Amino acid sequence: MSDLRAEVAAAARALAADGLFAGTAGNLSAADHETGRLAVTATGVVLADCTAEDVSVVDESGRVVEGTLAPTSELDLHLVVRKTTGAGAVVHTHAPAATAVACVLDELPVLHYQQLLLGGTIRVAPYATFGTPELADHVAEALAGRSAALLANHGTVTVGATLAQAVENALLLEWCCRLYRDAVAIGYPRVLDEDQQRAVIEAAITRDYGRTKPAEEA
Repeated sequence: MSDLRAEVAAAARALAADGLFAGTAGNLSAADHETGRLAVTATGVVLADCTAEDVSVVDESGRVVEGTLAPTSELDLHLVVRKTTGAGAVVHTHAPAATAVACVLDELPVLHYQQLLLGGTIRVAPYATFGTPELADHVAEALAGRSAALLANHGTVTVGATLAQAVENALLLEWCCRLYRDAVAIGYPRVLDEDQQRAVIEAAITRDYGRTKPAEEA
């Protein structure tokens, strides 16, 4: 699984460069679909400098089967989210705007239609100590029907079928949280209601939104 370990390390460095990881705060994992094993960042790793050697491989019970370092202290979260959602990858950040929102709101409303790519309103999982089964269970519940969740007074979790998708969802969630923060600084933000959200989804399906196409199809 050396290639997958290298991909996870590269994603960690990219998220650090984008400001979603700082120092050793945060972690991510990606699954090998043939074996079910997870390549996950090790505990104590400076994520901006993460290499393949800083990524461990664990089996479904959490036992290290490849690599020399102990996995992240949030390993239970990754295993539970993987099991309950079937996600191919999990990203956990302490991204600044999203973490600030998670210290204030019970859910992140939909201000912009791009947030619908994450499933709509983003739930805030109740607070629990990091690394505990309680936190993992809270996050799994908050992710039901969503690709993202906020963790009260803690951070974020995003998932995706692929590592690239989970990373993209983490970036989008942080953008949505910055948007909310900036809007609240100006005044009371308008929220897209269910009818408006449904209209966006119907338009996206009709127009095949988000897919490149030849000019004659446009």
